[in-house]
Amino acid sequence: MSITRSAAKKSLPRKPPARPVREGVTLDTFVWEGSDKRGVKMKGEQQAKNANMLRAELRRQGIQPGMVKIKPKPLFGAAGKKITAKEIAVFSRQLATMIKSGVPVVQALEIIGNGHKNPRMASMVNGLRQDIEGGSSINEALSKYPVQFDELFQNLVRAGETAGVLETVLDTIATYKENTESLKGKIKKALFYPATVIAVAILVSAVLLIFVVPQFEATFKSFNAELPAFTQLIVNMSRFMTSWWWAILGGFIAAGTLFIYVFKRSKPLQHTVDRLMLRIPVIGQLLHNAAIARFARTLATTFKAGVPLVEALDIVAGATGSVVYEQAVHRIRDDVSVGYQVNMAMKQVNLFPHMVVQMTAIGEEAGALDTMLFKVAEFYEEEVNNAVDALSSLIEPMIMIIIGGVIGSMVIGMYLPIFKIAATI
Repeated sequence: MSITRSAAKKSLPRKPPARPVREGVTLDTFVWEGSDKRGVKMKGEQQAKNANMLRAELRRQGIQPGMVKIKPKPLFGAAGKKITAKEIAVFSRQLATMIKSGVPVVQALEIIGNGHKNPRMASMVNGLRQDIEGGSSINEALSKYPVQFDELFQNLVRAGETAGVLETVLDTIATYKENTESLKGKIKKALFYPATVIAVAILVSAVLLIFVVPQFEATFKSFNAELPAFTQLIVNMSRFMTSWWWAILGGFIAAGTLFIYVFKRSKPLQHTVDRLMLRIPVIGQLLHNAAIARFARTLATTFKAGVPLVEALDIVAGATGSVVYEQAVHRIRDDVSVGYQVNMAMKQVNLFPHMVVQMTAIGEEAGALDTMLFKVAEFYEEEVNNAVDALSSLIEPMIMIIIGGVIGSMVIGMYLPIFKIAATI
């Protein structure tokens, strides 16, 4: 039962031991309001067979019940919103803090679950609590939710449980997820600008060709004169767009859907697209830096938690966010598994900058590989930050130039016949 008070720093009546619930009895969740013997207003929610039994239970605890009713279901169902990576990071931080403070894991999960506003997250945390109460380890409980707790999360928790440093590992996971989500956000922001420029240019062109150019075409017909080649080209494009806009739109949607479907199922296509993206000026370097930052931070985090190096590299491959880098890390893992040093294996794939290879070599020599990789990650994350800021400054004038060029070309094309007629008068 969760209880809140309107008066601060006043003790609550001790909650009696929960009565056992017989199997087969269906309980409903009720919300209630009332006051204690001192007149302090209280409210909360609790499961009970019916409202009368809940009122009796509240009176037994010294609470005079007022309103008691079944908790209403959300308008759009009780599922709640999707569990985000940010919520998982906060969950890790909260659990680490409570374990450090000496709160038992089961009680910590109960506190976290009852305090969540997202029903899906609350249900998942309560499911974890029930599994652990039933005798499962934390890692075994997490493995039932592979979407929310990926292989990296599970391996780190397993290593933390084995070494007896679970709270430290959870705190490291929270920091890792916060940094990686921040990096993902910056990459999305950087890629959003070019996509916006292209989309706006296409939209403006379509609007002009479908709605504006036909008005000019009707005027040109009254001149009974031959149109300039550029103007005729725009008019022909306008006629095609006006007649076949539905086919063009349907074609774009079908092509996009087909591409996404094939892309998700074809590793060669993913590799080709990824390699092309990495070769795009400015954006390609940004993606390179982001992949290196993710590689370095993930490997440092897993290695620091005590995960064996070969196993850590296997986990890191899927966390780079790039198919090209994923295949390169798999090659590094294979080389390391047969005795190569990490820096030598990285040099063989010919993908990592010289600085990264050298810092890795220094870390291996000094026995501080995780520390050096964390520094590499920080450096390249800063590079990504600077690149995103520079790209944002570059894209804003580009948007004006491209949109101005599209509109200006069509305006010139539409006024060329008028200029031609005026010159002959």
